[in-house]
Amino acid sequence: MSKPEIHPQASVSPEAKLGAGVSIGAFAVIGPHVHLGDGCVVHSHAVIQGPSKFGPKNIFHSFSTVGGDPQDLTFHGERTELVVGEGNTFRECVTVSRGTKKGGGVTKIGDDNLFMVYTHIGHDTVIGSHAIFANAATLAGHVTIDDHVTVGALSPVHQFCRVGRYAYIGACTVITQDVPPFSRVVTERETKSFGINSIGLERKGFNEDRRKTLQRAFRLLLRSKLNTSQALAKMRQQFGASADVIELVQFIETAERGIVK
Repeated sequence: MSKPEIHPQASVSPEAKLGAGVSIGAFAVIGPHVHLGDGCVVHSHAVIQGPSKFGPKNIFHSFSTVGGDPQDLTFHGERTELVVGEGNTFRECVTVSRGTKKGGGVTKIGDDNLFMVYTHIGHDTVIGSHAIFANAATLAGHVTIDDHVTVGALSPVHQFCRVGRYAYIGACTVITQDVPPFSRVVTERETKSFGINSIGLERKGFNEDRRKTLQRAFRLLLRSKLNTSQALAKMRQQFGASADVIELVQFIETAERGIVK
C-alpha cells in the first residue's frame, strides 16, 4: 500500500503515526498521539485528537471531531484514550469523546459501525460492532452498546445504560433504562417495548424458529399477568434450550436500572 497522502493545507502533528495509504484532506487537523491505521480517510476540516488509536479503513467526514476531551467537569487534562477498531464511518459533525480517569480512562468502539450526522458518543462509552447511529443519536458517558444495535435519530441514551445485541431504538426515544437484546423500543405516549425487533432479526439471519421462540418469550415478559421474576422463571422453564432466550433472561437479571417494558 502507498505512503500517506497529506494535503499541503492539512495540519498533522509530528507526534501522529499514519499507516500506509492514509489520506488526509485540506484543513484537516491530526493532533499529537493519534495513530491512524492503514487506509484511513480523513476528509477536509475533520479533527482527530489524541491519545487515540484507530484500526484500518476508518473514514472521517468533514467537521467531525473524534477523540476530543471528555465533556465532564471532573476532567482536568489527565491522559485518557479513545480506541477504535476498523471500518467505522464518522459522518459530518460527529463528536466522540475520550474517556475519563474515574470511568476507566478509555472510550472503546469496535468495527464497522456507522455514525450518522451529529451523533455524539460520550466519554467512557463502550460500543460493539456493526451498530448504526442515526442522525443526532446521543450517548451520555459510560453507556454500553452491544453488537448490531440501531439507535434512531434524536434518541438520547442516559449514562450507565446498556443496550443489548440486535436491539432497535426508534427515533426520538428517550432511553433511561437498559434495553434488552433483540427488542424494539419506540416512544409513543410513553417509552415501552413492543416485542422483538422482527424485521431487523430476519435481516440479520435469524430463522423463523428463532424469531418465533423469541416472540413467545417476549409475550410472557410483556403481555402475561406474570411479574418480571415470574416471567423470567417461566421463560427458563419453557425455552431453556434457546441460547437467544437465555441471553435475554441473563440480560434482564443483571439490569441495574430496570428494563424498558
